[in-house]
Amino acid sequence: MKILGLNPRMTFNGEDEFNGLLFLKRIAFNLLVILKMEVVMGTLFLFIIAIALVLGWFVMIYNKLIRMIEVVNNNKNQIDVQLDRRYKVYESLIEVVKKYMDYEKTTLKEVVALRSQAQKSLASGDESGRIKAEEAISKIGAGINLVFEQYPDLKADKNALQLQEEIVNTENKLTFSKQSYNDSIEQYAATSKSLLESFVVGVFPNKLLKNFAYWGISDDERKKQEDYKVKL
Repeated sequence: MKILGLNPRMTFNGEDEFNGLLFLKRIAFNLLVILKMEVVMGTLFLFIIAIALVLGWFVMIYNKLIRMIEVVNNNKNQIDVQLDRRYKVYESLIEVVKKYMDYEKTTLKEVVALRSQAQKSLASGDESGRIKAEEAISKIGAGINLVFEQYPDLKADKNALQLQEEIVNTENKLTFSKQSYNDSIEQYAATSKSLLESFVVGVFPNKLLKNFAYWGISDDERKKQEDYKVKL
């Protein structure tokens, strides 16, 4: 009787058994090599994924800090706009004042000198000196009423009154811009000093490490700013 084409009386000699074992060992070895390759490839794949995640996180934090710096710079530009606008109003006011008195005898003469000082500080990169000079002009603006009270004719001039009101409005807008600028600095500083963000800042200090100068805001200016918001 034959089963599956095999002779039931067939027997295997020692050489056949050895070849069979060798064949099985080769199969096992190949399977082991394939398994090891799969493990290596899987590990390499996970490593690549991990590197990609780290790089993605790094780029995300870098871009976030860059955006925050841009917000600070944009808010600073808004301050510059209000400062330029304010000085132009002062120039117009001085021309009106000259019709009624010698403006050299008033505090308005200091505006020109302070503005010149502020511009020189800006050109030399002395931001603190610039802020100090511009804030001194704000103090003069706070006492502009005293100049008008001393000269009734000036006080009655519609152009002068309009310019005076324009100065007050500009100071209010300037205070608002200063506050927005200072707030954006606070947000940047807090974020850049966080654990993970500080590591990224340390890698790119030239791009991400910034020391911004704060603009001072007095309590009176804050109160005017609040009143201005209410009117809006």
